[in-house]
Amino acid sequence: MLVMDQAVWHKGLEVPNNIEIIFLPPYSPELNPVERYWLHIKNNVLKNKIYKTLDELEQSIITFLRTINENEIKSICNCSYV
Repeated sequence: MLVMDQAVWHKGLEVPNNIEIIFLPPYSPELNPVERYWLHIKNNVLKNKIYKTLDELEQSIITFLRTINENEIKSICNCSYV
């Protein structure tokens, strides 16, 4: 069993017979814990900042991601209802 959001690129996947896909309801980011991780990145890397180049933005994201440890990711993505 694999739970996925309804992103367009998830719809056309070829899925082996031994895997069942369950799609989350549309427009329900609160049910997808990784959305909390993306929000954390956005708030810490993108919010209120202007990057002169795409390379500068990429480097900033990479640097930030390298500072996050496993326990912090678990804390950010933790959802008591999941």
